[in-house]
Amino acid sequence: MPKPTGEAAGTSRKNSKLAQMYRRYAEVDAPKISPLYERLALALSESDAALEAIETAPARKRNPALILAALHNLALTGQAPALTTAYKAAATSATPADSATVANDDSAVEAAIRTLVELTDAVVAVVSARKVRANMDGNHAVLYPAIAEVARRVEANAIGLIDVGCSAGFNLNVDRVGINYGNGQSLGDPSSPVQVSASIVKDQAVPTHMMPEVVARIGIDLEPIDTSDADEAQWLRACLPPDQPERIERLEGELDLTASAPPFMMQAEVVELLPAALARVPAGALPVVTTTWALSDLPLESRLRFLQCLDAAATKRPIAWVSVEGVGVAPAIPTFGDRPASGHSIIGLAVFGHSTLQAEGVGRCWLRGQMLAWLADS
Repeated sequence: MPKPTGEAAGTSRKNSKLAQMYRRYAEVDAPKISPLYERLALALSESDAALEAIETAPARKRNPALILAALHNLALTGQAPALTTAYKAAATSATPADSATVANDDSAVEAAIRTLVELTDAVVAVVSARKVRANMDGNHAVLYPAIAEVARRVEANAIGLIDVGCSAGFNLNVDRVGINYGNGQSLGDPSSPVQVSASIVKDQAVPTHMMPEVVARIGIDLEPIDTSDADEAQWLRACLPPDQPERIERLEGELDLTASAPPFMMQAEVVELLPAALARVPAGALPVVTTTWALSDLPLESRLRFLQCLDAAATKRPIAWVSVEGVGVAPAIPTFGDRPASGHSIIGLAVFGHSTLQAEGVGRCWLRGQMLAWLADS
């Protein structure tokens, strides 16, 4: 049968699986992320020319988040001047008061589609070499009180942070950010370039212990991001929607903090590198290993080996582990009787001593730490 041409071909594309993917992204995912991306994804799903351009990318590289990040990258690097201008305008208009104006002004959407169609080869080159870097924010609001609490329990005057699944290493900035919990409580540095907020669920306050001096910052990841590389840092910026100035400002602050105290990054499977990472923490300091939604990517056997590795390393000094994982994901951490896949995560503290383990669930959190309930006595 001959392939449809002209109007028939366009109709076929608009009803294709690719168009459906972009419509679903516009209806389900984008509203949680960006009003601009919501409108843009819908427009892409309805544009024959845009869908044709996207189809030139490898099949696994056609997802909306990656295509949108590639377009943003072209704008940031000056390869698409018209899109650069349109995205800057969208960023300055990204306030509730201007929402009606923005909805009626789709110049950024039009510029993005035109860029995709006219610079298809450049877009495909970017998506072929990159993958989306999502959830890059440091999980400071949930980590700070947990790290400070476990250090208090061990009476540590100094700690070495080891973040597993570190990505860009932003969790390792946790002692140098400012945190507001919305209940009158705050932790950290109010003058930091990174200021974050979270909501407290129920009435119990988070502990307000100060974090000890951090004497080592070590990250472990299969694909760590070197933020000192200008191209890598630029790609992180590209992965954020241009109409989210607060998130962009926070990313810039995280990059500044990381540049001022670069972590030591280690690349390999966590169990393979964990002993070497622990050995890098100076004597006299408490090694604190952190995992935030990192263990769910590992099979149970690897998670148990991770636990055994921490236990084996605690023969000469205690080792602490702060976990923020889905219910039942972190081995040995109690879960308050909660059911797996219940929609929240468990904040866990564990201290490994010589042949001893003290493990406790200390709270729950939602929305990757934006809401938390502290449940333990401190």
